[in-house]
Amino acid sequence: MSAHEVVATYLIETYLPLEQAAEAVAGEQSTGTFTAVARETPELRERFAARVVSIEELPPTGNPDLPGATRPPAPRTGSPGAGLPSAGSPGAGAPGSADAAHAAGRTSGRVRVAFGLDNFGPSLPNLLAAVAGNLFELRQLAGIRLLDLELPAPFAERYPGPQYGVRGTRELLDRPAGVLLGTIVKPSIGLPPEELRLVVRELAEAGIDFIKDDELMGNPPHSPLADRVAVVTEELDKVAARTGRRPMYAFNITDDLDRMAANHDLVQAAGGTCVMVCVNLVGFTALAWLRERCALPIHGHRAMTGVYTRAPQLGIDYVAWSKLARLAGADHLHTNGLSNKFYETDEEVLRSVTAVRTPLLGGYETLPVLSSGQTPGLAPETYRRTNTTDLLVLAGGGIHGHPSGPAAGVTAMRAAWSAATSGTDLDKAAAQFPALREALDKFGGNRV
Repeated sequence: MSAHEVVATYLIETYLPLEQAAEAVAGEQSTGTFTAVARETPELRERFAARVVSIEELPPTGNPDLPGATRPPAPRTGSPGAGLPSAGSPGAGAPGSADAAHAAGRTSGRVRVAFGLDNFGPSLPNLLAAVAGNLFELRQLAGIRLLDLELPAPFAERYPGPQYGVRGTRELLDRPAGVLLGTIVKPSIGLPPEELRLVVRELAEAGIDFIKDDELMGNPPHSPLADRVAVVTEELDKVAARTGRRPMYAFNITDDLDRMAANHDLVQAAGGTCVMVCVNLVGFTALAWLRERCALPIHGHRAMTGVYTRAPQLGIDYVAWSKLARLAGADHLHTNGLSNKFYETDEEVLRSVTAVRTPLLGGYETLPVLSSGQTPGLAPETYRRTNTTDLLVLAGGGIHGHPSGPAAGVTAMRAAWSAATSGTDLDKAAAQFPALREALDKFGGNRV
């Protein structure tokens, strides 16, 4: 990769020759259009046209076609293969249609395309215009997914990235080692501030490291952000005075830009130590804008990421998405967790954790956040497969749903992770910690 280029890696599926489809992507996303035009000189193309770096043909994926994909003309009635549906027709993309698609000549490939930095400069929104932009709509493509991005040094000069990351978060929490354990306020919405106070008190006194608003909790009339901030910070100060420990609480400040900045200032002025932003709901540009003004760790929530990642033949892979979120300044980033309640497999989750932990442009340290259906029984396998304690593990129902209450849920999670990192069998640890025994009886042991 040149120091003046961005290289984007795509999964492409097409009925055209792969080389032709790759050139269509490069042309559409740089100098080209559907026909030759005046002033598109060889000199202009040499400087500004995206170029195909490499093409690796892959085995068939089995993915259905995207609607409207260009396909070969259907054979005449009575000839072999007659009756294959065209993309967008009632049979296209239906179960079993992938085999017919491959018979009709669909190929798959990993394609790398280089975009000159002269086209857009070190700018996140304009980078996305280049590497994503209109390409998801091209008829030449039966499938298109942005897998990864290689970014040059000018992006590091423009975007400072996380202020705190793993080490800064540990310093604020005074937890230099060990997994960080957290939870989400449950119920997600509906608690008035004084009931929230009781929840926070119980969790903080039980030794939780981290508490956060649910992504559904913004600034509603029944529990305005200003009231929540006042109640929570007051209660955390009282607990800290009694116990010497103060959990981090991530207030959801997601909002329009002017309100988001004011929300941050409100939290900071009250002595809060973390803010949460739903990355997709405000966009990478707004996250970077906040980062420039932010004095607190930014907990990056991934709400709505499935729009980009869930369909295997379309969208933006988490690996590429997470790089953009880290570049924009997320100190913590949700990756999902093992044996989760959503669609991702454990292998996909582990790949996401690895992506967040992999250095970017020499730095951009971000803390992976494991969540969704997490319980004490998952601790040993999670530790074995991630091989790190540089994790923030959030258990919502796994703590609040404990038979003896949230405090016992915190105790059970702490005991489970202590056992996991020391190599102690969970059942043996449960004999010492009744709260862990109760949790294993309710939620089960290793569910992976």
